[in-house]
Amino acid sequence: MRSITALLALAWLAVPAAAQTHLVVITGLSGEPRYAAAFHEWSTTLIDAAEGRWGVPESNVVYLAEKVETDPNRISARSTRENIESAFSDLAVRAGPDDEIFVLLIGHGSMRDGESRFNLPGPDMTPADFDALLDAFPTQGIVFVNAASSSGEFIAQLSGERRTIITATRSGAERNQTTFAAYFVEAFAGDGADVDKDERVSALEAFIYARREVARVYESDGRLLTEHALLDDNGDGEGSSEPGPQEADGALARTLFLSGGTATVASGAVPSDPRLAALYEEKRRLEEEVAALRLRKDEMDPEVYERELEELLVELALNTRSIRELEEKGQ
Repeated sequence: MRSITALLALAWLAVPAAAQTHLVVITGLSGEPRYAAAFHEWSTTLIDAAEGRWGVPESNVVYLAEKVETDPNRISARSTRENIESAFSDLAVRAGPDDEIFVLLIGHGSMRDGESRFNLPGPDMTPADFDALLDAFPTQGIVFVNAASSSGEFIAQLSGERRTIITATRSGAERNQTTFAAYFVEAFAGDGADVDKDERVSALEAFIYARREVARVYESDGRLLTEHALLDDNGDGEGSSEPGPQEADGALARTLFLSGGTATVASGAVPSDPRLAALYEEKRRLEEEVAALRLRKDEMDPEVYERELEELLVELALNTRSIRELEEKGQ
């Protein structure tokens, strides 16, 4: 059997990516020094991984925090509502139509008058407030992660086409401090989340990893689980706790990566050449089949799994080569 690693390298050797990823990290009110330190550590860990490991340009990263003096060389501005709105307005001007917008909120949330809020220095922001900001990105892929407490209500408001919405809790009633952000960040900074071993971490993989690690820590500490993360990426306004091939959610999230660029097909663009369009559609189908097969790995006979995976990866490698050759002819 030929090397699976070699096949993976061929399969993902796609055409140069034109689209880019933009990362926005926002930390809110900390309340206590220990939370302020943790929020800053998680934020900078993700930013370091994005820039150093995944190739996101420094110019594409915005970090807003409670106190600029915590790290003036890295924090762009204080995380007030006004500054957040300004940052999104600037990003709307800079972002290309096929770019990916990756947003992470870290902090505390609350419920007031039946409405969830992300707690900030000054006026808090509601799901409707963030929805208005995201409307400025009608064609871009969006990954919006609210890792705060009382975040579950954000899904119903923010759900939509091309949007992957992740919350640390399943409702606004889960008000205890969450740990989801720590493990979501760890998914991109460490090596444990890349279950399909394609040397990338998708939004879906990061969610699954963080949710699993949160449950493990609560269990090992003998505590009742008080945060139940959800993911919605099909626009129905209802999050899934276990997204995947057999569930309503997960298909979009597994195609979105924190990386320096995203392939044209991942951004949703359709090539004008019908031959290329057909090849990209075939590539998308093969990628979905590979992802579905890998999720069934533990249920399958190892030899059957390796054989089926090799067949799919060979097809994917040949498909990618055909795309590259056809695009090179058109240059």
